[in-house]
Amino acid sequence: MFFDINYLIFMIPAFILMGITSWYVRHAYNKWSQIRASSGLTGVDATRRLISMNGLTGLKIQGTPGDLTDHYDPRDNTVYLSNGVANVPSVAALAIAAHELGHAQQDAEEYFPMRLRGFLVPMVNIGSNLGWILILAGLLLNFTGLAWLGVIIFSGGALFALATLPVEFDASARAKRMLANSGIIQTDEEMRGVSNVLNAAALTYVAGLVTAILQLLYYVSLVSGRSRD
Repeated sequence: MFFDINYLIFMIPAFILMGITSWYVRHAYNKWSQIRASSGLTGVDATRRLISMNGLTGLKIQGTPGDLTDHYDPRDNTVYLSNGVANVPSVAALAIAAHELGHAQQDAEEYFPMRLRGFLVPMVNIGSNLGWILILAGLLLNFTGLAWLGVIIFSGGALFALATLPVEFDASARAKRMLANSGIIQTDEEMRGVSNVLNAAALTYVAGLVTAILQLLYYVSLVSGRSRD
């Protein structure tokens, strides 16, 4: 199963798409991280200002190692910013910082898609490992019912990827509004840069969904083929 040529047929398009989107994200980030924002604010500066302007009391900011590792953690109500975002007054830094603050705003408002995604996390953590084990066991034991159960459990990953899209798209829309309304972004060129960076990042989640669906379809074809036999 691990060297099935059909797996490559299903997954090569996903690998290509993931490679293209990864390059596009890096290209957009590198381009706009070299362009200084007119406001002169770093990612940390902008985050602090937006926290104050949007009444997000109790929200913390903390550094995180790595590059493009920025994220919001609802468990401790903290926005984690990488050094390239936290301490750099670039258009890319402002876009990424505001996007993570958009997630914090979603959390404060109990945005339903974000709650749904959080609810799916345990299912995905279990299903990503247990699903394919059940599929393999079912196929080896010629017990297709068990294999189909594995497919159902494994499908949680695709459901999670689907639930992620509205969360990420909404966070980006919130980021653009916050940056524009606050005056942190001051020119049309800067707003184009913000959109470029955020749109590139959004494509990675689309690619993730496509990858999850194609992998799920491979397992469906594998089990259904065995059922026919």
